[in-house]
Amino acid sequence: MKALPPGTILQLMYLSERLERLQPGRFIEIGAGNGEITSLLLSRGWIGSVYEFDADTTARLKERFADEIVEGRLVLSNSNYVRSETADVDIVISSMVMEHLSDEDEALFMQKSRANLEHKHGTLIGIVPAGPRYWGIEDEIAGHFRRYTPDRIEALARACGWSLQHLKGLTFPVSNLLLPVSNYLVTKQEGAKVSLSKLEQTKESGRRNVKFKTTFPSIFSLILNQYTMYPLHLLQKVLGPTDRSLVLYFEARPLPR
Repeated sequence: MKALPPGTILQLMYLSERLERLQPGRFIEIGAGNGEITSLLLSRGWIGSVYEFDADTTARLKERFADEIVEGRLVLSNSNYVRSETADVDIVISSMVMEHLSDEDEALFMQKSRANLEHKHGTLIGIVPAGPRYWGIEDEIAGHFRRYTPDRIEALARACGWSLQHLKGLTFPVSNLLLPVSNYLVTKQEGAKVSLSKLEQTKESGRRNVKFKTTFPSIFSLILNQYTMYPLHLLQKVLGPTDRSLVLYFEARPLPR
């Protein structure tokens, strides 16, 4: 059994609960990374497409989801989402993607997502790094332009023709407590990436391999799983102050034109 990082587990647990409110339909995911959200959606009966910027990441995803691709339940595309053909879908979802976009590309992302969702009055789901005061080495090596605040998300939604439906801080206080260790591991194992261009940093961000940060020996799945993490999931739901969380989760729907 694969062991995932504690923050990733908490995000997936929250997303899983939110998806229970939706009838499975068609999805678009941008920047699937290792494919954990893709796997969750497919397991819930969703059918859809993934747009991935990096060719190596796309190849690994094609290997992981070979059966679903053959069955016609998933289409993988190594291409630019904002330049893709418009498709009517029920959700557009991205996790740790929007922070890699310039202000101009961020606006284009919102416009493209609106075009894909407005016919079905679908939902945009976003998971982004939060708290500008927490800016650090991980942002410097991963090609980030920003960390988000609730006010920025609200302003972005309003400016691009969206109605913000839900906003929640995630992974608090777990990620906050682990942040010093995380920064140490990233500095030690990925510090050299600061010299790369933002483009190269972004490409590599979907296939990071930081021991005890992004990857863990499989034996760790005995302590890092949805059952052992459930009390911390409840804690993030109860506490989760959006001004202190390292991660923000939001849902938005297109406003009528």
